[in-house]
Amino acid sequence: MTELPDEIFRKWIHSFEEDTNGITVYRPVEYDFPLARGRGGIEFRPDGVFISWEIGPTDATRGINGHWKIEGSGRVSVSFEESTRPSTVIEILQCDSEVLKVRKLPESS
Repeated sequence: MTELPDEIFRKWIHSFEEDTNGITVYRPVEYDFPLARGRGGIEFRPDGVFISWEIGPTDATRGINGHWKIEGSGRVSVSFEESTRPSTVIEILQCDSEVLKVRKLPESS
């Protein structure tokens, strides 16, 4: 994968019920999720912006701004504007209009 698929450019919500063996599963915002107290998510934008949506103290989400860049076949490096937040490498395992499956890798992978 030398480019990201068009389907990835949206806000994805964590479907934690589907996570398995180190694979994190996200679904589109429109997905009919089971009831849960709060859900984080991620967002890829075509201009290289990455947003980590985290659950705040009142269950409202807040965006943590960062940037993504392609690191190789199916791998994306994500760095954040907050200097205290470490950068990470994400392996994209599956991406289509219904699901995004990723695995976080050590940065040296």
